[in-house]
Amino acid sequence: MPPARRTQQERRDQAEAALLTAAAELVVEQGVRSLTLARVGERAGYSRGIVTHHFGGKQALVERLARATQAGFVPGLEDLPPGLDRLLRLIDGYLGELGRIGVFNQAFLLLWAEAATQPDLAPVFRERDAAFRADLREDVEAGIADGSIDPDISPGEVAIAVVGQLRGIALQRLLDPGSADTEALRRSVTGQWRRALTP
Repeated sequence: MPPARRTQQERRDQAEAALLTAAAELVVEQGVRSLTLARVGERAGYSRGIVTHHFGGKQALVERLARATQAGFVPGLEDLPPGLDRLLRLIDGYLGELGRIGVFNQAFLLLWAEAATQPDLAPVFRERDAAFRADLREDVEAGIADGSIDPDISPGEVAIAVVGQLRGIALQRLLDPGSADTEALRRSVTGQWRRALTP
């Protein structure tokens, strides 16, 4: 029996995934400044026209790449209710993922670092960081409400500190892979936050 033909949506999804993978690889290898629609198409085995059809332009491609590379960085959190447990699992899982950092995660961190000096990247990454902090604030607020987190803790300050710590460790790991024992950090950093947050 011949294999079933793929639907148009399946072909579109496959092309977009290949294009995003190619874009992530190019960012990691050569930096965001070298990212062009033509190079992405060539790397993925598609024409520049297909890249333009999917994304319109470089800015839209970078925005989609930023969202794709951050989505699901820590698997298994979707079904957990907000609170201390989800917050600690996120910290532990984020540090664990750094031990096997893939091309998408590397691309996200490189783009995030470049956003400080690239006006076209800054809005995308401000929005991504704001969403990350909002999730963390939700966890802290839920923990305060259920009594598992000290009520004197500031949810906003915790969110800023956690994002700063995790991204800072990630950048160190990216620049010098041998500098951070991520398994040891998982235990110590998660433990530090547990002690800092619980009443």
